[in-house]
Amino acid sequence: MKVAVIGSTGQLGTDLVKVFRGGHEVIALTHRDIEVENPDSCRVLEEHEPDAVVNTAAFHRTEDCELYPERAFLVNAVGAKNVAEVCSRIGAVCVYISTDYVFDGCKGAPYDEEDVPNPINAYGVSKLAGELFTRNYCEHSYVVRLASLFGVAGASGKGGNFVETVIGKARRGEELRVVDDVVMSPTYTVDAASAIRSLLESGAEYGVYHATNDGYCSWFEFAKAIFEILGVSASVKPISSSDFASRARRPRFSALTSVKGVKLRGWRDALKEYLKEKGHLT
Repeated sequence: MKVAVIGSTGQLGTDLVKVFRGGHEVIALTHRDIEVENPDSCRVLEEHEPDAVVNTAAFHRTEDCELYPERAFLVNAVGAKNVAEVCSRIGAVCVYISTDYVFDGCKGAPYDEEDVPNPINAYGVSKLAGELFTRNYCEHSYVVRLASLFGVAGASGKGGNFVETVIGKARRGEELRVVDDVVMSPTYTVDAASAIRSLLESGAEYGVYHATNDGYCSWFEFAKAIFEILGVSASVKPISSSDFASRARRPRFSALTSVKGVKLRGWRDALKEYLKEKGHLT
């Protein structure tokens, strides 16, 4: 199978390239190669004629999406439409990467694929629009919702990831204040990439899938777990999300689970593997 990965140097894209190269031909496309918001730029996919396209391109800084909603929609929604249309023309399977932020967090329990989305910020609304464009413009498509990613490459648009941020602050002796009233599903990009490969290889029914590591926790609990696994003593202070000034509303409980058979290892085991991969743990 020939797989094109859009956003191949990003946090998820880097691991998608690694995972697919173990048995498949990979076309690694960076922002220099393709700008999803530009229909003409997306025609590069026609030249490569992939069997599948994984679209990880996103404008995902939540605060900036509130300031620049037009930009968020241009990349996350219109970009998804452009990629889906090309995939439909060339007969490629389209995989769109979405987010737990399509939910409002009011359920009080993990969301599954059958739950109805109701985003409460510009980022979530734009990603839901991208989901709809993908599913309605490409018959052979998967929408894969992920959450709270951590991977070796780090998030290019965010300057790293949460794990590295708290480790860095602890090493510098800085105070660690982490919200304890926002619950999510920490997800290791290696595991998410492997789940996406499995979907494509298995020929699973097209539609929406959740692919997060099993279990959920608050950001405070996640931070505590990082230092517990490392065997490091660090002072982490729990605070309320209301202590942070924010333009964007965020779902308080956006953990994901799957009723479609996507089962990944627990997030603690995944975190331990990540820390080993980064060289923090021997």
